[in-house]
Amino acid sequence: MFDKEDIIYSYTRSQAIEDGSLIDVTQMAKEAGIKYPVAVTKAVWDTYITPDEELISLGQSINGRLWDVLWIFRTLASHKSRDTLFFRVYFLMDRYTKPKFVTLKALIHPGDNLEPVITIMLPGED
Repeated sequence: MFDKEDIIYSYTRSQAIEDGSLIDVTQMAKEAGIKYPVAVTKAVWDTYITPDEELISLGQSINGRLWDVLWIFRTLASHKSRDTLFFRVYFLMDRYTKPKFVTLKALIHPGDNLEPVITIMLPGED
């Protein structure tokens, strides 16, 4: 075991949100019925949540894509009791190919003050 004085460096969730490594989506998560704070990683946000101009012209939006992620997570999480949940979401990536089935990972873990928080990320992220 170690004491607080033994910590050389720590990087908090609030720092990650402040510097943009995590994007806080708690407000929409609450609307989807998720009671804990939720953030998505920048990789998830940039790769899947934020549509490019072509996708916007096809009716895609940040709110719609984020809602899909949160709703599918909430639906599956209500039936599970693990701290890590892998789930799949379809994303339209361009006008020429079928929607892509993407696996995401949700981690339920202690936040900065040991409160439960949720982070949604790509499977290879920690």
